[in-house]
Amino acid sequence: MAGTTVSGIGSGIDTQAIVDSLVAAQKAPKQSQINTQTLKATTTLSSIGKIQAALDAFRGALTNMTDTNSFGGLSLKSSDEKVATVTMGAGAANGSFSLIVSKLATASKVSTKVYSGGAGSVVNPGTTATTLTITQNGKNHDLSIPPGATLQQVRDNLNSQFGVAGLSANVLTDANGSRLVITSNKMGEGSDITLSGNSGIDTGYTVIDEPADAEYTLDGIAMKSKTNDITDAVSGLNIKLQGVSPKNASGGDTPTILSLTTSSTALKSGLKGFIDTYNALLTVVNAETKVTKNADGSMTAAALTGDASMRALMASIKEELNAVAGNGTLKSLAAFGVTSAQDGGALSLDDKKWDKAATTNAADLTSIFNGKDGLLARLQKVTEPFAKASTGTLALRSQTLSESLNKLKTEQDTLDARMEALKKSLQDKYNNMDTLVTQLRQQQNSVLSTLNALNKKSDD
Repeated sequence: MAGTTVSGIGSGIDTQAIVDSLVAAQKAPKQSQINTQTLKATTTLSSIGKIQAALDAFRGALTNMTDTNSFGGLSLKSSDEKVATVTMGAGAANGSFSLIVSKLATASKVSTKVYSGGAGSVVNPGTTATTLTITQNGKNHDLSIPPGATLQQVRDNLNSQFGVAGLSANVLTDANGSRLVITSNKMGEGSDITLSGNSGIDTGYTVIDEPADAEYTLDGIAMKSKTNDITDAVSGLNIKLQGVSPKNASGGDTPTILSLTTSSTALKSGLKGFIDTYNALLTVVNAETKVTKNADGSMTAAALTGDASMRALMASIKEELNAVAGNGTLKSLAAFGVTSAQDGGALSLDDKKWDKAATTNAADLTSIFNGKDGLLARLQKVTEPFAKASTGTLALRSQTLSESLNKLKTEQDTLDARMEALKKSLQDKYNNMDTLVTQLRQQQNSVLSTLNALNKKSDD
């Protein structure tokens, strides 16, 4: 056999090639099926993951819009941000408030005695551990001081153990030596820090700052706060006190005006933010469901082209976008200039139509988006069945696909093992055949030798 690699010693036939061909032929149909199903499950799982991430981002943005009252249409302003800044909370409404700050809330701060040896001074020269007890608001924080501990080590251990409790320490050093200064992030009267224990560190400590409440007046009403972050004085208005009110020329306090006014600019910004959020989700969905036309005119479908779940998801969202809602004169997004592109469905805002609607009806947009029956809440509701972490449509799809991939992996392992067994079986058979051929040729050669010998003797 010209050009054939001889692997059979006795037969002269490439038995290994024959075995490989037979095994490959036997394996091919099942291997092709596994490859096709694995590729499809893998690409579909990847697409589902992208959709799920985009949907989570969309829902997160809706929550943020609700929390920050993006469609409250209110513009916040503080006339003096050195005295106070303002942010919006839930339930904010138009209004103006006069604020005078006479005192900021402060925290307790205490200092230990001075250690002349500096930060490296040994505060526990004994052979057993001692305890420094820091008490605040009736709660004791016990810090163990091991033998040989230095002032710096006490500082590091305190910050490590009680930082989450709002306590912190620093070592301050001057020409006289070092002292440990302990402070708290808790402010207001009654949050004093006291030191005790048997460590000696508490001996002779001094109070640097006593805690105090913030004192201010709002529209002439005297008020107090344990902190400088005030969230409950005015509904929907978060006030952060920054400083004491300055004095005017006559020696009186200059009030800071905190104002909330309806702003069509703020509403337009919120609407554009919503449009961008929706379009981001739509872009991902379109990418995973599109049909691409190839250069040769053929069509290639994406992993989720024609997928029923994707159709249901986007149909439920679009239904809410097109719904008539709110208690104003204008009850639809289209009335405010929101349009949908024919190719792809992306939303955009017609500025001219917006300007015309916003001139007299800007506040109507608030009722379209806000409230328990507003667009933000409705979109959260209709997307929840798809987005739930473990029981949602997308999560269950991902779980099913992952299980399919695991099953295919098992099938692949089984197929490989079966083909390996088949290969060994065929190799054994062909080896036996080759051995038999060798024996037959040896017998043939023996017979021929005998015949040749007889013929030679006859000739003689």
